[in-house]
Amino acid sequence: MAQTLTKVYIHVVFSTKNRDDLIAPEFEKELFAYIGGVLRKHNSVLIAANGTENHVHLLISQSKNISLSDLLRELKKASSLWIKTKNSVFKNFQWQAGFGAFSIGQSQIETVMNYIAGQKEHHRTELI
Repeated sequence: MAQTLTKVYIHVVFSTKNRDDLIAPEFEKELFAYIGGVLRKHNSVLIAANGTENHVHLLISQSKNISLSDLLRELKKASSLWIKTKNSVFKNFQWQAGFGAFSIGQSQIETVMNYIAGQKEHHRTELI
């Protein structure tokens, strides 16, 4: 019986359209939980998530059964529709058209998780 084993870790970054500040802190935790559910539906795993009002950083373990482009298209489509249900203010919510994706090795997971966890502080000090 043939088996295929893959461990593909990707640091993904994407923003709201026009980098508009639309990701409200009060529903960010729920957004990341929803994103985790979408990833699970595609046999992928959300390892870490954080961001600011206008972009998100995700560390994911990607399934071998879906391309990264297809996975992120499905993730952004589903999460955009979900955000629109949260409040009529978000009825025109959109993510940017593209994304950044960076493969990492298993030995880099903790470093990237710490980087993602520090995003709010990173962007707060960047503005000072």
